[in-house]
Amino acid sequence: MRFVWAVVAFVLATVLIGAGIAQRTIFMGPSEQRMELSVEEPQPYMLVDAEVLAAHPGLQTLQVRGEGEIFAAYGRTADMKAWLSDTAYTDVTLGKGDEPATSTVAAQQPPAGGGETSGRNPAGSDLWLDSFVDEDTLITEMQLTPGHSVLIARDGVEPAPDDVLLTWGLDTRTPLAGPLMVAGGALLLVGLVLYILAIKHQRRGRGPLRKGPAPLPETQPIEMPAAPRREAIESGDGETAGDDATAQGESADGAADQASGRAPRTAHRVSLRRRLALGLPALGLTAVLATGCTAESWPDLSADTPTPTPTPTVVTPEDQKPPVVTEKQGQRIVSQIAQTVEKADTDLDIALAETRLSGAALEGRRTEYVLRDKIAERTDPLTSPRGKVKILLPEATDGWPRSVLALTVSEDDETVPPVLLTMTQADPWSNYRVSEMADMPASSEFPGVAPEWLGATRVPDESPFLALAPEKVSEAFSDFVDQGDKSEYAGRFDETAEKLAQSVRDSRAAIVQGLKDKKADKTSKVAFDMKPTDEPPLSLATLDSGAVVAVSVYDVETITPTSKDAVIRVGDNPEASALTGVKESAKGFTTTYAIQLFFSVPAQGSNEQIRLLAYHQDLLSVKVIK
Repeated sequence: MRFVWAVVAFVLATVLIGAGIAQRTIFMGPSEQRMELSVEEPQPYMLVDAEVLAAHPGLQTLQVRGEGEIFAAYGRTADMKAWLSDTAYTDVTLGKGDEPATSTVAAQQPPAGGGETSGRNPAGSDLWLDSFVDEDTLITEMQLTPGHSVLIARDGVEPAPDDVLLTWGLDTRTPLAGPLMVAGGALLLVGLVLYILAIKHQRRGRGPLRKGPAPLPETQPIEMPAAPRREAIESGDGETAGDDATAQGESADGAADQASGRAPRTAHRVSLRRRLALGLPALGLTAVLATGCTAESWPDLSADTPTPTPTPTVVTPEDQKPPVVTEKQGQRIVSQIAQTVEKADTDLDIALAETRLSGAALEGRRTEYVLRDKIAERTDPLTSPRGKVKILLPEATDGWPRSVLALTVSEDDETVPPVLLTMTQADPWSNYRVSEMADMPASSEFPGVAPEWLGATRVPDESPFLALAPEKVSEAFSDFVDQGDKSEYAGRFDETAEKLAQSVRDSRAAIVQGLKDKKADKTSKVAFDMKPTDEPPLSLATLDSGAVVAVSVYDVETITPTSKDAVIRVGDNPEASALTGVKESAKGFTTTYAIQLFFSVPAQGSNEQIRLLAYHQDLLSVKVIK
């Protein structure tokens, strides 16, 4: 019966091991699906639509081949078509039978600015979620969701490469292959043990039966021949005697084995070695097959069940547009702006600064570069974006201009104050430029805003749903600074805003006192006026139905003589001297400062005050009154 069970174990082991090997060989399908994109009339740009990328599930691998530099980028389909709206391009869509179909799309509108679009290099645009550049062959993996497309080009002049291959990886895991081969190896071992036990049992049961000697006649004596004396014994050689004794012992053991019907021990050892020689290679082969299996041949038991983390509930409005940038995209853009501004500050290159700054932030840099070129002692660091984006609040829209609010912090030094900034993209072909940028004091607390994946809607300038319409915020703060407690907006601003307003008033009082100290108050007078700039406010909604409002104001200081014989001298004012190039004026001077302000404005009906989040002041100009 043991032979039967051994055979059954061998058969099952063969089936299991064969099934495991077959799963990794003949039964394994292809590892990927392929789709080649061919173009008859290549254009400078090729847009691969989202439907093509979603033709098969899984990770998408893009391979583009061609001589020279190759560019590829992916982003929202609507954004990419807007970027291509003023030029012709090759559009790749999914046709009948899930086969790619190509067509040439003509320009949908005149070129931006009335110029030519040929030669517009797509590299470096802030519009792309990510981009890649390589020589001759470009290979990249991506996992794009519906609504996203891929742009392929060179430099915007030469035709885009037309040797494009899309592949999707297939699931080639065989989690049962390893267990099947291990189970087969275990059954093979069981079968070998049963086989060996069966052979032993058979030999015990069917061994040779030996008869005893026949009885001798009683009348015949048995004569035993005398054993011959051995020379070794006679000679007294102890060593030889020991060897002979051993030989006699072995002979006696052999005789005993023969008398009992057992095979000699030497033959038993030879038989065992033969069995092991048959069994060990089979077990070794099974072990090699099992250990040679990759992780794809075993069940994945390492994946833990994710534990849900409670997060604040955010309700998405039905007509909510997508955010204009993603978290990764926003961090990349801010980092690029910081690098550009840092280099511009080092080289005092205003043309380079103009590529990433606008509005009050640019005008402040323009004056500062002139002063630093003429005043060697002016070396204090300028306010610039920090290295890490802590809070990103992109506008939720699909049109232009589009804006983003970002709170940036230092990655290395926690004592460095955060910098709050707004950046705006004027059109699909422009990059984001910072228009307001200010340091955030430690006493300020940023309001609750929507996550970056949701974005925020822009609040209209005249919105009646805030405690103060965004277009009125700069005017209200200016009036509060100028009028103090007499202002109708007194008490509407928080302590931080009041401290800033008081510091402006104190600086004005110091100038008036300086004129008195020099006894110039009889021959001159000074006037101050704070007023809003022409730049519209940027307002993005917060979670409590309020808004973060970014505005800029001008603080103007005018000194004029009070008599025809009096003149206003620059004196020891190096900034006025460097910006005007004169020592005195018979009509006086006008000095203009720009203050960039960020406020948190509560909803209409709220009892909260308007909180100042961040502020920064720059000297804009010193002009001679004509």
